Amino acid sequence: MGKNWFTVERIDADTFAISEEKHWEETHCYLLCGRERALLIDTGLGVANIRTVAEGLTFLPITVAATHAHWDHIGGHKYFAEFAVHETEKEWLSGSFPLPLEAVKKNLLRGRCSFPKEFDIDRYEIFQGEPKRLLHDGDSFELGNRLVEVVHTPGHSPGHCCFYEAERRYLYAGDLVYRGCLDAFYPTTDPRAFLRSLKKLEKLEIDKLLPAHHGLPVPPDIIGRAASAFEKLEREEKLYHGSGIFDFGDFQLRI
Repeated sequence: MGKNWFTVERIDADTFAISEEKHWEETHCYLLCGRERALLIDTGLGVANIRTVAEGLTFLPITVAATHAHWDHIGGHKYFAEFAVHETEKEWLSGSFPLPLEAVKKNLLRGRCSFPKEFDIDRYEIFQGEPKRLLHDGDSFELGNRLVEVVHTPGHSPGHCCFYEAERRYLYAGDLVYRGCLDAFYPTTDPRAFLRSLKKLEKLEIDKLLPAHHGLPVPPDIIGRAASAFEKLEREEKLYHGSGIFDFGDFQLRI
């Protein structure tokens, strides 16, 4: 199903972006291959089988980890027996997802959409399941000659995590930063935590920033610029839910 839904871009010899560029969200998932295992960061919308694509790129056993448990990052988890998510969002996967299904479907159909002909919106469900592993700040995935660190970066969601490879200086940034509108307006977002997370990432040495949406890669300096934007709104006493949408050139903040 959905053979032509995904596009694959090689980041380096053993790192791939698996993207859903036909959807308005332009989601990116990342397959990192070590000597012994592969790590798949996020699984996208779930409208087509990402597992077949990942297994076409590697013969290694695949571990799945979510940057966070929003519907557009965990949709393809249903194709895998095991996955990992931050401990604070475990309950979202067992009946406590913060948005109703109809709101998710409406968002899925919003904007530019070109779904596989086999996809049926009436059968779409928000993924629910029991994680094999609960993630915490400072945890890591050892793939065999390749170490990936978990960096807890709440703000966009309580359990949002980035994944960092110190040796390659790669940051897989999820929804914390990308070119586009950075969302910190949902009830489960926290604009002040968002700022603290950006300041945390500023301390990392990053050569390549790989986001979960839209154009890639993104210049690493966008982290500092986004942090400065949040600080500006804080000084202006606008860092609260409902304050509006603010344009900073190649990114916007929706608070």
